Formats: sequence, structure tokens, C-alpha cells
Amino acid sequence: MEKILDIIEAIAHEKNISKEHALDAFKEALINTAKKLTSFTSTFEVTINNDTKTYSVYKVITVVADDDEQLFVEVGKDDNKQKIESDSFISLSEAKEFDDSLELGDQLKEEFILEEHGRTASANLFRELEYHVQRRIEQDLFEKYREKVGTVMLGTVNRVDAEENTHVEIGELKGILTQRNRIKGEKFKRGDSIRALLRYVSVDPEYGLFLELTRTSPKFLEALMASEVPEIDDGVVEIVAAARIPGERAKIALKTEQMNVDPIGAAVGVKGVRINAVSEELNGENIDCIEFSPIPEVFVTRALSPAISQSIKVDADEKKAVVNITGDQKAKAIGKSGINIRLASMLTGYTIELNEIEGVTERQVDSSETTEAAKTTDTSALEDLFK
Repeated sequence: MEKILDIIEAIAHEKNISKEHALDAFKEALINTAKKLTSFTSTFEVTINNDTKTYSVYKVITVVADDDEQLFVEVGKDDNKQKIESDSFISLSEAKEFDDSLELGDQLKEEFILEEHGRTASANLFRELEYHVQRRIEQDLFEKYREKVGTVMLGTVNRVDAEENTHVEIGELKGILTQRNRIKGEKFKRGDSIRALLRYVSVDPEYGLFLELTRTSPKFLEALMASEVPEIDDGVVEIVAAARIPGERAKIALKTEQMNVDPIGAAVGVKGVRINAVSEELNGENIDCIEFSPIPEVFVTRALSPAISQSIKVDADEKKAVVNITGDQKAKAIGKSGINIRLASMLTGYTIELNEIEGVTERQVDSSETTEAAKTTDTSALEDLFK
């Protein structure tokens, strides 16, 4: 026991936890061991001298009023409850019998020598220390990975169980990618390297401390875009919103405050190299990039692309948009199995209602072409110069 603090430091180094957490675990182990050897109603405190590398355990008794309820504690359950005297408190009148100078709130301390209790104390201390060190390890891991929630994790598939849950090894912990968090059609086998978004860190009676992963969340799409597009990662281009139907199609709204930056061009990349890399990671998911607008009418219209709308009426309070559209554009607006209008609604937050009107939407002619033609054919403005 003389070298116990050196042993605690060695445990901290071996288990990769801080010295402070290891000492906290040691203190709790000492207190719980002392309680097991005396009474669970007792109160103990531990002091550690880092200079001499020694520790002391004290039993603490607090002086309270004669009628204080803390003098008694209830034990047992339901009908078998009974009150017994607490070892942590002493009445003022009884305390005066030992020392007349004692007052309410004073504390009496008696040193508790663990070594006097022999092998029983050592065995209890070992079990308690093992338990509390393990709790500190789990707590450190929990805090470490909780800070990474919302980031992309890289891991190796360890196994796939009977319920199609994919178990992934990630650092010191195991991650679980359930079937509902996996893109439709994806299958993994042992040894595969996969990327997934960390949803949260959880503790389960069956799995213990584990990481829940997802590949279907819109946040996963956003994280992948940030990893492929430096402008997004640097904050030059901002992702305002994203909507996905995993494995099929996605829409992402982008904006920038810098006039010389094209958010769509930055996200797509030269010949689509950036957006294609993200699409490939998402099992071929088609990704539409649109420019965000703070004007709801413009934003909803852009979200419905590639369909061309004729007019739109927005109710901001009801979060509803009625879009007038010609018959030839209606199929584009709805999309296969309604996927386009669903994504547009998810992206904008508006319920979108299509109102079919008569007519056909013609391809818009580039205004620059007509202007140039007018410039080259109309010479009437020059006539007066040659009179």
C-alpha cells in the first residue's frame, strides 16, 4: 500500500486516462471499500499528498441539532422500511458530552486505517478500483467521441449480424450501422472500409459504449461536400439546407457572400469532379445543387428545377406555396414517384401545391443573342452622321 499512488499513475498511463481521473477513481474505490467494511450510512473523505505520495481516509461525523431528521435514515423497501441511526451525524447534546466547545455544523474526523482490515479490505479495494477505473475510461471515451458527433468517421467492417446490422471498428470503440441507417442496396462484408456520419454516442446493456452511425442523414451529405469542396470547408460557400432520399436523389442549397465566387460552380467542380466524388460515395445518388435565395418565391422556384414555373404565390405564415405550371412541365416538377416535389418541399420547408394552367413553356432565348442581332442590323442611328 505504500506504493499505491505509483501504481495508480502507472494505471493511468497504461489505460490512457488522465492522472486526475485515475486519482478520482482511487478515491471513490477507497470510500466504497471503507463503507463496505463499516456502514453504508457512514461518510468518508480521502486526502492525497502528492509530495509524499501518501493518502489518508477519514470518517466524518457532522454535528446537527437534536431534532434534525438527518440523525436517522430509512432502510429497507416498501412495508419493511425502518429507521436506524446514521453514522454520518451526531446530535449537538451528544457531541457536547465529548467536547463542550463543539457547535452546530462542526465536523469530527477519525482516521480509518484500511490496512487494519486485512485481505478483505485489499480484495474489496481491488474490485472497486477496477470498476471505477473502467468507468473513467468509458467516461473519457464518451467525452472524446461526443465532441465528434456530426463528423464523418472512417472504420473497418468487423461483422454483419443476423439483423443486417453492420458492426464497424472505429478507434477504441465499435460503431453500429443499422439497416435503416444504410443506403438502400448497400451491402458490406468483413474487412470493408466505410465512411459514415456519427449520430451519437450511446451506452447499451448489450453493446456497452458504442457509436451509432448513419449514411442516410442529410448531414452526411453536407459533411461529404465539405470534405470535397474547399470553399465549403473554409466557409466561403455555405450550405443552407440539404434534402435527401438516400440512394436516389438529393438537393442542396448553397450561398456565398462573396460576389466573385460561384457557389454552384465551386460545389460541382471542373467537369463535375467534386460532385461526382460525393455521388459515388453515396451509391450513385444524383445531387442537384441550387443557389439559395432569401426570397421564398425564388427559392421554391429554384428548388423545383428542372421544371420551369409560370408564377408562384407563397403564404409565409402557412408555409405553403401554390405554383402555376404548364402541363408539359408538370411531370418534371413532380419527378419520378414524386421525388422532385418531395425534395423541393423538404429543402425549402414549404408545402408545395401545383396548379396546372393552359399553355406550353417555350425554351427561353438568350437575351444577349437578340441584343447582338439588334446591334448589327439596325444602322438607322448612324444615318445622321453621313448627311
